[in-house]
Amino acid sequence: MTDQIQRFLFDDTNVRGEIAGLERAYAEVLERHAYPAAVTRHLGEMLAAVALLTETVKLDGTLSIEVRGEGALSLLMAESNPGGELRAIARLDEDAPLPDDDADFRALVGEGRIVITLDPREGNRYQGIVAIEEPTLAGCLEAYFARSEQLATRLWLAADGQRAAGLLLQQLPDDRSNRDPDAWERTVHLAGTVKQDELLHLGQRELLHRLYHEETVRVFDPKPLRFACNCSRERIAQALLNLGAEELRGILDEQQAIDTQCHFCHTRYHFSAADIESLIESPDAGAPTLH
Repeated sequence: MTDQIQRFLFDDTNVRGEIAGLERAYAEVLERHAYPAAVTRHLGEMLAAVALLTETVKLDGTLSIEVRGEGALSLLMAESNPGGELRAIARLDEDAPLPDDDADFRALVGEGRIVITLDPREGNRYQGIVAIEEPTLAGCLEAYFARSEQLATRLWLAADGQRAAGLLLQQLPDDRSNRDPDAWERTVHLAGTVKQDELLHLGQRELLHRLYHEETVRVFDPKPLRFACNCSRERIAQALLNLGAEELRGILDEQQAIDTQCHFCHTRYHFSAADIESLIESPDAGAPTLH
């Protein structure tokens, strides 16, 4: 099974980790869009990263990573939830030349920022922002954890257009259970020897054994990952309502109806003039039914 994430930890230390692999979920994202090779690679890394972060923060809700840049790649976004459901999208600047296939993350995105949003089912929404100052997505996310979470965190991400994978190590605050003060430096050094081909193609337990066969590693049961989109007629209706009554009626004057689609999964939604009027007049009633 390639689409899964596994948690692991090193006994008697303050080091924990996650390892994720994606194939079918990655393919389903790419099937819905025609991206250049460099974009598909970085989009795969985003999918692996958002799965790793969601499992790490233990959020009961949605976690998203949004990259906004001034380069050829103006938007890169991925979302995940505790159920292992993932979706992602990229947007290119139409006026910029297509990127080279081997363009790195910083060259592709240019100046910009990464916004990490934690949206729990209950409680307040939280956003963390980090400037794009590192050449890789992994490096930028490591900087975010160092500044915002103050937890030493290292990531290794890989994608090749067919598979995506990621490895995360995190050092927890020290306590009496840590009997190995050198574990963090040692486990990070060993993880740094991993090759992208190994990360993408070796089984997760096989890879952990290759890296840490001299360590005492406790590996937990894997959790499946899959592509899923949480768009709905109600969500699209709310987005339309946010445009305002005047804007909506102006569109209806020109088009007599509003047809739109989800950017993530391409599901199409049709709203007749009567639907829109019902929405404007009764905004709290929910999305109108189809006419």
